[in-house]
Amino acid sequence: MRTIVNAVMAAACIAAPLHAVAQAYPVKLVRVVTAVGGGGEAITRVIAQKMGESMGQPVIVESQTGASGSVGANMIARAAPDGYNILYAATNSQVYRLVLSKNTPYDPIKDFTSISLLSDAVLVVGVPANSSIRNMRDFVEQAKGGKLFYGTSGVGTTHHLSGELLQLAANIKLTHVPFKDPSLVATELIAGRLETGFGIFGTMYQQHTSGKLRIIAINNVKRYGRTPDLPTVGEGVPGYEPPPGWNGFFGPGNLPRPIVQRLNSEIHKASNAPDMKERFDQLGFIMTLSTPEELDAVLKRDLPRAAKIVKDAAIPIE
Repeated sequence: MRTIVNAVMAAACIAAPLHAVAQAYPVKLVRVVTAVGGGGEAITRVIAQKMGESMGQPVIVESQTGASGSVGANMIARAAPDGYNILYAATNSQVYRLVLSKNTPYDPIKDFTSISLLSDAVLVVGVPANSSIRNMRDFVEQAKGGKLFYGTSGVGTTHHLSGELLQLAANIKLTHVPFKDPSLVATELIAGRLETGFGIFGTMYQQHTSGKLRIIAINNVKRYGRTPDLPTVGEGVPGYEPPPGWNGFFGPGNLPRPIVQRLNSEIHKASNAPDMKERFDQLGFIMTLSTPEELDAVLKRDLPRAAKIVKDAAIPIE
């Protein structure tokens, strides 16, 4: 009996500080390091503002997108697990970097605490406005006639792996042109200096509607609800399946559970605000909020899948 009482008292002693942490948090500014640029960063800044209003403390966003987001990810992997430094990252830093580099300074499972998925990015394939490539069948035919150059937001990104998978599915040869600034893909397409490129919907759609460039396909599993007439890449290239392309929030490893739950709740609350659906749609993101456990499962699913893509495509590991 005494053993049971002691165990109950010990559990209560553990639970009390955790409850106090949850009740007190936050008592100062919270920093969100974003390893995602462009529209993803824009979404984060709006969510951070709404979180700050709800939590009663400022929530600021700091952009650290270098090395496919791994610079920002490493900052949070080394931060104190107190809830005042969290990461907004994508598959680039949390999945692909790990299977493409021998020297990644963090472990995506051990060094982070999953908080919540936020969204899937809507990716597109674009060409210059005057291009003879009107669809993915044209794309494949032109690639078979010789090397076709395609631009992306960098080596080891979802866009890069999309190009590699496309080569395998269509049995074609493409030449990769990586850019440090993702917006340069659209710039080069508009100028006619690049034959084709992968980009984010929110970055390219305005240029598409104004006639400056042309989107020929959606690089997702399904057509995008905002542009139902645009086919997917897979519709024109049988056997093609796009690689994962999600964004989500993480804390440093061993982040206390009450803080994880509080942040998860605040992220969901901010994302579900009445004005947010339109913002997600405009920027080309599909909201995919999750529990921390669901984000854990996504990581464990996508890491071996990414490793297989790299092996099948014979992408050099640096």
